[in-house]
Amino acid sequence: MEKIVSDLKKIVPFKDTVESGDIVLIAAKKPQMLVYALVSDIVRDDTKHDEWWIVSMHILSLPPKKITWILRTEQMSGQEIFSIDGEERFMKALVFDSKKTPAKDDSQQEKKSKASLHRIK
Repeated sequence: MEKIVSDLKKIVPFKDTVESGDIVLIAAKKPQMLVYALVSDIVRDDTKHDEWWIVSMHILSLPPKKITWILRTEQMSGQEIFSIDGEERFMKALVFDSKKTPAKDDSQQEKKSKASLHRIK
């Protein structure tokens, strides 16, 4: 699993944190798979003394599947590999940066704001 995680970190832009609304990549060793999930909620698990979180996610598959895991911060933020039912898992949020265009002068921005859609018959 360490090799898979190491390879993923070379090619996938990951965040250091995770929060509701993030897309995470989940890797599993058995069965070997990579899936994306949308984090829908992260709530503190008050039944535990240590810092554990109830993480609700929607696996982005057909059909979508809702899952809930109880994880520590280090596990849900990709700082450590963890086990569920004896099988290793890895989870980390992805970075989706929108490419920022360089600032344009006022005349170019004005032209852009005047653009409109035209209906073609």
